Amino acid sequence: MIASRGRLVWTVLVFFLLWTVAGAALAAMPEPNKLTDKEIAEGWVLLFDGESLFGWKADSRADWKVAGGVISASQGEPGLLCTTSQFGDFVLKVDFRGAAAGNSGVFLRTVPNPTDVTTQCYEVNIADPGVSDFPTGSIVQRRKALVAASREWRAFELTAEGPRVLVKLDGTTINEYTDPKPLGRGLIGLQFRAGKIEFRNVKLRPLGTKSLFNGKDLSGWTSPPQSKSICSVTPEGWLNIKNGKGDLETAGQYADFTLQLEAFVNGKTLNSGVFLRSIPGEMMNGYECQIQNGTKDGDRTQPQDCGTGGIFRRQNARKVIPDDFQWFSLTIHADGNHMATWVNGYQVADWTDDRPPHENPRNGQRLKAGTIQIQGHDATTDLSFRNLRIAELPKR
Repeated sequence: MIASRGRLVWTVLVFFLLWTVAGAALAAMPEPNKLTDKEIAEGWVLLFDGESLFGWKADSRADWKVAGGVISASQGEPGLLCTTSQFGDFVLKVDFRGAAAGNSGVFLRTVPNPTDVTTQCYEVNIADPGVSDFPTGSIVQRRKALVAASREWRAFELTAEGPRVLVKLDGTTINEYTDPKPLGRGLIGLQFRAGKIEFRNVKLRPLGTKSLFNGKDLSGWTSPPQSKSICSVTPEGWLNIKNGKGDLETAGQYADFTLQLEAFVNGKTLNSGVFLRSIPGEMMNGYECQIQNGTKDGDRTQPQDCGTGGIFRRQNARKVIPDDFQWFSLTIHADGNHMATWVNGYQVADWTDDRPPHENPRNGQRLKAGTIQIQGHDATTDLSFRNLRIAELPKR
């Protein structure tokens, strides 16, 4: 009897230990479709928010839908669900789960409806051996990989950098290809072809960014004579702008690019912004990505004044993500007449300028390169910026 009780106690202790370890492991797992603080600091952005297809466009009549934090399609016309933004050099992470005998894929630098995968995209396949001549992890019509079938969730990490495409599956490199005629930029596409396919945790980190601010002085930046803003470098190495009306602008000019930075609003609902493709020397004359963290009645889906990440006077931020007195990240992506923004990795704006072309961006579509300007809105302005970096998009 004593021995039986001892075994019972031991069994209970072992069960409790296993339950505790399992619980700790689950708690340590990242939440689906969310970014960790480390990922945000590294420049990752979510392409899928876990709730909607904001930032995506289907180019076929497949039954794309979102449920339970998953994008899926199971029937309809084969084709792609594409990002509305084109990207150049990047690392893309995406989890996928396919049905038996299914056939799908993840497309890099693609056009909406590619008819030739050897010249219009890079298709990383999702298919069992026997179903396709290019099994999971293969770059279709370019280079094969041999991966065993699985009906469980699996994770791609796909790198497109210059002519090189690298495929990792569940952390292991399984394929690599160097294109003699590389594609410079294009959309990200999720494919439905045959059998149910599911995707989640779709996130991207731009590659090739270069610093715009050295943390020591204002080299590479200028202010127009009429600016009333006070610009300085803090002891911590941050770029600070106070007062206004005025701005600080880059000496360089940029047309299509991904700009990433961190900002700190040192006051309640202060107003500032980042201007793009600005006419050099003209204050605040460009497309404006707003910085203003106020909300109406505490509702983050109702910005007080366009909202941080919104394209001022064009499209309000769909949600106010950051708080005043806290550092937040801002990613601004400009590609032709399309612009998108992310705050702390969450996409808040997705806007296309369909106005007729015009030299002045206040009056029409400006695709020409211009300066990047940081706004000193008024006498109350007090904002700091750090980790300012930019990657210019290569030609298609």
